[in-house]
Amino acid sequence: MDDADSPDGAEAETRTVEAAPAQHGARLDKALAELVPEFSRSYLQQLLGEGGVRVNGRTAAKPSARVQAGDVLSVELRPTPQSQAFRPEAMPLDVVYEDEHLLVIDKPAGLVVHPAPGNWSGTLLNGLLARDPKACLVPRAGIVHRLDKDTSGLMVVARERSVMDALVRMIAAREVSRQYLAIAHRPWQGASPRTVQEPIGRDPRNRLRMAAVDLSQHAGKPARTDVALLGNCAQGCLVHCTLHTGRTHQIRVHMAWLRHPLVADALYGGEPAAGLGRQALHAWRLAFTHPVTGEDLVFHAPLPQDMAGALALWGLRYNPA
Repeated sequence: MDDADSPDGAEAETRTVEAAPAQHGARLDKALAELVPEFSRSYLQQLLGEGGVRVNGRTAAKPSARVQAGDVLSVELRPTPQSQAFRPEAMPLDVVYEDEHLLVIDKPAGLVVHPAPGNWSGTLLNGLLARDPKACLVPRAGIVHRLDKDTSGLMVVARERSVMDALVRMIAAREVSRQYLAIAHRPWQGASPRTVQEPIGRDPRNRLRMAAVDLSQHAGKPARTDVALLGNCAQGCLVHCTLHTGRTHQIRVHMAWLRHPLVADALYGGEPAAGLGRQALHAWRLAFTHPVTGEDLVFHAPLPQDMAGALALWGLRYNPA
């Protein structure tokens, strides 16, 4: 096997294999999947379409072509965005606390936490890998919980596997306090604080989002959010949300269920307002007991400028105390 350069300059591996009698008469894509089993058939079909496969020195393009025993197949295994996702990328990170075991980050809105389709690079994980050589030794670079791309605020990241396992257990046991500030549509009416305990599952009408579901009819998990009113006006309200569970999009779903979708949260019925073009949600307080030292840690993240500006436009006041 030897190395070549892919069109984008990244290294590509050329794999050369010989068709065995077991592959005689098989489709080319099927034979390749058997001979290069660590790659998916769909990926190998993509390489065929890009001219990355040769049979006995000639470029092959048809997945349905038949293979003969003894044929020499050369496959140029070109890097894909997904295969390149877990690479260090230097970026500025707002680290509010750090020791040899963990760090706490104030994530800006717009930063994706973990590589995924559509965002294979430029994520927090890439930045952590570039910042800390130890990050590559910990699964997911030590990320133990996530914030949505457009949610800002505090996250804890482990720097050791034992600390990561401990933090995951603490979150599951509800021993990590996570509190948020949110700006929502419509003036608040009724009691405050209010506890929402609607189970959350995949929306049966739109699989791209979550919803409050009836567990007798749809799959889902219990969820609890405490919501307290901090400020009210004709256009909407500022609320404080405390998570007791960590379901996907939990605050966004529960606020929509209350008929107070978050400002600019288009997925759950919100619209841009007060100068905000991203969902108005900020993880402002994070508290937990250090899993190694036993110290009680409490962190606060100032309200981002865009949310502070929105409150000013609506005439709402926010007292950090």
